[in-house]
Amino acid sequence: MTQARHDRRIRLLGAEMDVVTREDVFAFTIDCLEGRRRGLVANHNLHSLALLSRTPEMARLYALADLVEIDSMPLIAWGRLLGREVRREHRNTYLDWREDFWRIANARGWRVFHLGCRPGVGRAAVGKLSARWPQVVLAERDGYFDLDGPDNAVVLAEIEAFRPDVLFVGMGMPRQEQWIVANWERLPDCVIFPIGAAFDYEAGAVPTPPRWAGRLGLEWLARFLAEPGRLFHRYFIEPWSLAPAMIRDLAGR
Repeated sequence: MTQARHDRRIRLLGAEMDVVTREDVFAFTIDCLEGRRRGLVANHNLHSLALLSRTPEMARLYALADLVEIDSMPLIAWGRLLGREVRREHRNTYLDWREDFWRIANARGWRVFHLGCRPGVGRAAVGKLSARWPQVVLAERDGYFDLDGPDNAVVLAEIEAFRPDVLFVGMGMPRQEQWIVANWERLPDCVIFPIGAAFDYEAGAVPTPPRWAGRLGLEWLARFLAEPGRLFHRYFIEPWSLAPAMIRDLAGR
């Protein structure tokens, strides 16, 4: 594994993350593929930070990661408050870099496998993406299987047979991280991204937050309005668990 760009790694709310732009992420991806190395690009937001202390697999996932994107405008704002050199362009999430990613993947003819979504949703996303980016070779498998059962061996065989350049794992936190950690040694040499509900957005199963909302730090509100029942606890209750880490950051400042 290549531990990348640690000279640009900072610590916020008790966790390490990298000050990188989307161009840095794509350059790392291309470098891994050209060198035939496996890579892991993780991301941190307030939800992942809240899960970190109570989910051992999450900690192991971030220890494996080559790059840890900052996937949160509140984290960017917090870093700036603490005097870190972070800006809007250092906030990276799939919805921010999707167009650039697929443009590069299309130009290079990448093979992309997506694991996750409800049955049928991933297929719909692949259909829409293939229509726009015909040079990308796409495959998908829904995320409805027992992570510890015999179906997992079938999933791993499908991925190995496909020979992906990029593996997107979109099963939500912490399930996607748990799956990556449990199967790390059996995954092919490719670049792996845990990406949550990205293909739900591509399929149109969930409304895509407008990008201006992301630029203003209001993407969470757009998501909450689309799925209030699912996201109320995450956005209004869970962040309070980070109060001790905020106090430590302020004390360290």
